[in-house]
Amino acid sequence: MKSRMLAGTAAVALALVGALLIIVYANGADARAMASTNPKKVLVVQKAIPAGTPVNDMTASLVIEDVPAAGVATTALTSLDGKGGTVAAVDLVPGEQLLAERLVTPKDAKASGSVKVPAGLQEVTFELEAKRVVGGRIEAGDHVGVGFSFGAEKAKAGEPTTQLTLRKVLVTAVQRAPQATAKPTDGTNPQDTTLPQGSFMITVAVNDIDATKIIYSSNNGDLWLTKEPLDAQDNGGFIARKDTVYK
Repeated sequence: MKSRMLAGTAAVALALVGALLIIVYANGADARAMASTNPKKVLVVQKAIPAGTPVNDMTASLVIEDVPAAGVATTALTSLDGKGGTVAAVDLVPGEQLLAERLVTPKDAKASGSVKVPAGLQEVTFELEAKRVVGGRIEAGDHVGVGFSFGAEKAKAGEPTTQLTLRKVLVTAVQRAPQATAKPTDGTNPQDTTLPQGSFMITVAVNDIDATKIIYSSNNGDLWLTKEPLDAQDNGGFIARKDTVYK
């Protein structure tokens, strides 16, 4: 009886040893197979990184992985050294290698039109001359106030009215015709006092009702933009008329 128990115990022990040896061999085979591919360590996206994320905020979403040399992209990064101050130019998805061209300056990110439209909103474009666009000093990613101005209707008694109606509206794109000068002035440099030429095409993200207001006002009145940061004061709606503007 005792001999049979010993034999059974020995058999179990041998089975466990055999299983361990198989696992060790398999792991060794994987390691040998990887070694034969001349692996390179590169940064790989582990968690999704939205476009516009500063490089300092994406470290927790990146890992260093061994990738077979044949599969390493030419511009794949091995570290974030020298990338301070940059942001993600596009959405980065898990599993992709972090490429150098995916990190750009915030200004380049705006210029590339990477500003996302918030969920539930839509884009509408209108054309304005520079003086109505803060002298042309508006970029994608800025927030603006949209003022509507209407003259007195000929068929009805009344007088011109103006109101800054839409507040803190997100600008998603700014376009303008190419300038004739070798170094065109885009108006974004606050030290630049050169008068911008030509009109601007401004695209904003709004809901359907506000889009209708913009279209109507663009066709039947005048639009005027203010550059309105998110912390700007909002003292409520005020409709300016001749009898109220001096108060």
